[in-house]
Amino acid sequence: MTSSAPRGLQGAYLLGERAGQDELRGRLLDVASHLLVTIGPESLSMRRIATEAGCSTTVIYTMFGSKEGLAEALYLEGFERFRRRLESVPARRNALEHLTALGPAYREAALAEPGYYALMFERAIPGFLPSERARTLARAALNILDRVIADCISSGYIIPTQPRKIADALWAAAQGAISLERAGHLRDSHTYDAVTYATISRYLVDRS
Repeated sequence: MTSSAPRGLQGAYLLGERAGQDELRGRLLDVASHLLVTIGPESLSMRRIATEAGCSTTVIYTMFGSKEGLAEALYLEGFERFRRRLESVPARRNALEHLTALGPAYREAALAEPGYYALMFERAIPGFLPSERARTLARAALNILDRVIADCISSGYIIPTQPRKIADALWAAAQGAISLERAGHLRDSHTYDAVTYATISRYLVDRS
């Protein structure tokens, strides 16, 4: 009979190795994002990133395959970080309050991650176009909006319609205000709050 101990030790080793790889991958993406926002896309050479992260270029090529692979990984990581921030918003007393609370969280995520945001929405790397798969995964990262809007519809706060339609309208309104704020045309969140609230209000059930 074969002892289970080696399998247990091997499993622990593999888990530790995977955790180390995930940590390194995250560090490499953070280094690349920082270089992108502080210096520009010309700084995103494998050698420069390896030097900044304290590893070999071989490690980066093994993880991402190419500069295009790195750019797509950055793109997806940005949306994943948005997803985590939105998912961390505590549930409110009702679905409409929860939806309203997601707005400030989205803006905070955008302003807190300028490097990722620039790549996700402003084509910060010339010539980079995410694959269809990456675009699908990116939009799926924001599915919490669809879910909470569906809850608002079920609870009678929002008129029955496709949740994705409302989510995309809200996303567009939010992005417009954030882009203006990042460009220095808006100094605070007042316009962002106004346009996102106006978008939600457009679909509210008339209770008069």
